Amino acid sequence: MNQVRIEFERCKECEYCIKFCPKHILSKGTKVNKHGYYPPVITEDSCIACGTCAVMCPDMAISVYKDV
Repeated sequence: MNQVRIEFERCKECEYCIKFCPKHILSKGTKVNKHGYYPPVITEDSCIACGTCAVMCPDMAISVYKDV
């Protein structure tokens, strides 16, 4: 299964990952990290592992793993 991993504490809530995800599987989270930001959460299991979210993240808080 394809997987997106978000480093909760590195996120600064820019929301680029949410905006540019072609499958719209990310949304703004409801939990605050130690810096006062709301990191995104994965809302669906239809990730295609394109890596767009990881590329767009300026804080390198996202890793994408493709199922082989």
